[in-house]
Amino acid sequence: SLRNIQYGGGPMPSRVIAEALDAFPCTLIQGYGQTEGTTMTFLSQEDHIRAIRDGYRTERLRSCGREGYVTSVRIVDKDGNLVPKDGKTPGEIIVRSPANMLGYFQRPDLTAETIREGWMWTGDIATWDEESYCFIVDRAKDMIISGGENIYSVQVEEAIAKHDAVLEVAVIGVPDDEWGESVKAFVVLKPDRTASEAEIIQIAKENLASYQKPRSVEFVDALPKAPTGKILKRELREKHS
Repeated sequence: SLRNIQYGGGPMPSRVIAEALDAFPCTLIQGYGQTEGTTMTFLSQEDHIRAIRDGYRTERLRSCGREGYVTSVRIVDKDGNLVPKDGKTPGEIIVRSPANMLGYFQRPDLTAETIREGWMWTGDIATWDEESYCFIVDRAKDMIISGGENIYSVQVEEAIAKHDAVLEVAVIGVPDDEWGESVKAFVVLKPDRTASEAEIIQIAKENLASYQKPRSVEFVDALPKAPTGKILKRELREKHS
């Protein structure tokens, strides 16, 4: 009787999607949204099946899909201009929808900052491809600036997650006297598996530019999470503030 599994909070590794499609007689749909604006984009069940079963545009499994039926989605620069649909130029996701909030309670200043000319600025940094599939690269507040370079924590996490022993990973920027911030990874290993700091740094280096790799790795038993299961990076940052 199970027909569909819907998930959110971030893309799932393609390995997990393939295992889910094999294990359950149903389809998968990913939704991206915020409390302020409900679900804004969808990665459809057809997108999942075509990527896993047919090998078509498998990179789109890392995306959060395209705009939904009642939403208009754009990715823009700081001045509100559309960024190219080239899959590599980052900008901020903005959304116009009747489902968007009217504003923050008793916070007209924050409302004015977030809703501009009918568009809600989400604070999520993303790229998009030629068919408007959106690839979130980070929350604006989670972006790491090290030695003047912008480093997106999600990209580092995706690289580290390629290690077979890694169950979960969260990446943050920590204060660094020389670089301003340096990249630190918190890693949860799978049961009965081992990995060294050098291995984690190496797999990141193999999949990223050298400046993006973590300079330190801390192995932990669990990552702090909200009741929804979302990793609370602010709690990790508080340890280093």
